Amino acid sequence: MTRARINGIEMAYDDVGKGQPVVLLHGFPFNRTMWRAQVEALQDAYRLVTPDLRGHGETQVVETATMDEMAEDVAALLDELKIERAIVGGLSMGGYVTLAFYQKFPERVRALILADTRPQDDTDEAQATREQQALKALLEGMEPVADGLLPKVISEETFEEQPELVARLRRMMHGTDARGSAAALRGMAARKDQTALLRKIDVPTLVIVGSRDAITPPEVSHEMQSEIRGSRLEVMDGAGHVSNLERPAEFNRALQQFLDGLQN
Repeated sequence: MTRARINGIEMAYDDVGKGQPVVLLHGFPFNRTMWRAQVEALQDAYRLVTPDLRGHGETQVVETATMDEMAEDVAALLDELKIERAIVGGLSMGGYVTLAFYQKFPERVRALILADTRPQDDTDEAQATREQQALKALLEGMEPVADGLLPKVISEETFEEQPELVARLRRMMHGTDARGSAAALRGMAARKDQTALLRKIDVPTLVIVGSRDAITPPEVSHEMQSEIRGSRLEVMDGAGHVSNLERPAEFNRALQQFLDGLQN
């Protein structure tokens, strides 16, 4: 783990491997370690940069954590690492940040990976739910938030068959600072609708989704893929919302094929 002072905060990140840089952005309320299986699979051929987004993991907690601020943090980290252009991807909230990054810095994106995410902004109801979750985290800590979220982010099959993964996810959630969690929840609630951006994307794009994703269902990814010219869609059979953790071998295979194809 390495730290960098960027945008006035201390950001923790891992920078592993050599070759074409690939930046992977974690979901809420997790941290960079959720990409461990992908880093291990790809580090011999690619340079994997996996930061903890603001308020998560070992990165400093701050008062605000909008998707634009997180995207600007990623750009500043790339400056620190002297990376001009990278393949940028994210899962769930990390996907929101990825789209914000592309909107703000399209010239810095070689390709996109959008996993279990959506371009739409929150409905009024979803915004209200996020505010309730933020208040719960601040008042009661992360355990009740994690208990409510965990069954939603993985499929029933995963819950029953992968107890070690369930325990790992719970540890990541419990380890997230409640203040960072609340800031991210409010940042997601305030995010922009990026639907119109999809037709402007002109870099190779891989869309990935779990077949049993209850938070961003496969039909959302199908619609997103249909709007992004030349993009590919990969469905992880049996996976829920954290498809890279539930089906790592299949996810890695799809990611490897996509990345290798960019070199041709």
